[in-house]
Amino acid sequence: MSAALKYTLGRIGLFVAVLAALWLVDMDVFLKLILALAFSAALSFLLLRGWRDEMAQEMADAAERRRTEKERLRSALAGEDQTQTPTDPTTPTDGPPR
Repeated sequence: MSAALKYTLGRIGLFVAVLAALWLVDMDVFLKLILALAFSAALSFLLLRGWRDEMAQEMADAAERRRTEKERLRSALAGEDQTQTPTDPTTPTDGPPR
């Protein structure tokens, strides 16, 4: 199961649990929903830290893979060989660097 799905289901589960506990209290339904949202957000910050960090790491890894693939595709479209380093065509190759 992906970390994002696990974290999302954990957040929803906490919201439902807090709302169920508040359902027994005699107050307006809208106020119960607002309080359940606030309390479940605070609880998820404390209780779901591991899942949140795991999800953030998965997202960072995916972004790095996309960035690497994008650079690979750009160099392939530019006609550069992956095994050689690109050289500047205006720089002479047989003399000392300027």
